[in-house]
Amino acid sequence: MTIAVQGVTPDTFEIKSATLPLVALVLKSADLDALARELEARFGDIPDFFDHDALVVDLSRLEAKAQGGEGQAVDFPGLLELLWKYRLAPVAVHGARKELAAVARAAGLFPAPDARIGTAPAPGASNADTPDHNIRGQAPDHSIRGQAAVQAAAVQPAAMGALVIDKPLRSGQQVYARGRDLVMLAMVNPGAEVIADGHIHVYAPLRGRAIAGARGNADARIFTLGMEAELISIAGLYRTGEKPLLEAVWGKPTQVRLVADSDGNRLVFDPLK
Repeated sequence: MTIAVQGVTPDTFEIKSATLPLVALVLKSADLDALARELEARFGDIPDFFDHDALVVDLSRLEAKAQGGEGQAVDFPGLLELLWKYRLAPVAVHGARKELAAVARAAGLFPAPDARIGTAPAPGASNADTPDHNIRGQAPDHSIRGQAAVQAAAVQPAAMGALVIDKPLRSGQQVYARGRDLVMLAMVNPGAEVIADGHIHVYAPLRGRAIAGARGNADARIFTLGMEAELISIAGLYRTGEKPLLEAVWGKPTQVRLVADSDGNRLVFDPLK
């Protein structure tokens, strides 16, 4: 026999589970002066890159150094002030030992030991051309180098349609497709920059800078009908145009993707036929 009992719901509130998209700051050094310089170099010319995004501070790298005898104290009030400057909202800390976790809690960060931090690709060691149009990347000269990395804690598919730009970009101009793909129907001139959290499609010559997967999406790709870029970057791995590309892709229709194998992470340039 089935017995049904009517429940009672409070009039003033309900408790439900929820998920929150986060970005993670993977802190590699407690030197806030160096961090401030590198944040400025990476995000200083993109004031709307973050929009008060909730952030978890990942201290795993620092704690690993501490176990090796290189412990570093973290100025959490100074760190939070610096992050708020870039429209980031620090809410939690991950990977901290008991003592450091207590200091973080006192600064207003709650412990998040179960947070799953996305893995950012490790920079390659070479900028030389390799066979089959595979080009090794380097840590970006305009990104956070050595001290910290900002990446997506969980990369989500773009919820919006692609941002479509039908006019050429001149030197000094910049377009950022936040949370979606970017489609360029006209040329990206030298000195211009296109950025997207998803893919970048350039149905014209690409002669400026192109940064896809800007928040850590390693599946992002770059497509162009004329590859002559000054800089190509996917999920933080990059290659500059200081050394010319192979003839098979230079000035031609090309796809760029990020590949991880036994040799590390590589930017692979594929001719499009």
